[in-house]
Amino acid sequence: MNLIVAVDENWAIGLKNKLLVRIPSDQKFFRQETTGKVVVLGRKTLETFPGGLPLKNRTNIILSTDRNYKVKDAVVVHSIPELLEELKQYDSKDVYIIGGESIYRQMLPYCDTAHVTKIYHSYEADTYFPNLDELPEWEITATSEEQTYFDLEFEFIKYERSV
Repeated sequence: MNLIVAVDENWAIGLKNKLLVRIPSDQKFFRQETTGKVVVLGRKTLETFPGGLPLKNRTNIILSTDRNYKVKDAVVVHSIPELLEELKQYDSKDVYIIGGESIYRQMLPYCDTAHVTKIYHSYEADTYFPNLDELPEWEITATSEEQTYFDLEFEFIKYERSV
């Protein structure tokens, strides 16, 4: 299973339920990686999407503890065990965890590949992704060339679980 995330220098991912920054090439990479695949996200992350609607051309699985929560054109599950059961019907290499913080933290143990856009800037933030550089079971297996968007430098880093 994969996860895909954009982080700043401190592994921050958001502030007040919004992304820290929108970088067109990061958004393009996200679309290329996830189109036609399965995306797993929390209710709060879904609410940040345009119109609060599921992403097009993907199977959207929403994790919400609210048993009455329904989303048109998406599958809603209410627990990690229920989510894992739902995911059995898909090839795990086609499953992408896309946030937010609590979903990333709960699903990290089940993932073996992390696509991280590392932004070399520090933002004010209130949500964070676990620092994979501090977790011995994760290693960098690929990096892009450093890229620039206006004055921001960033790169795409692929981490894989080594254990």
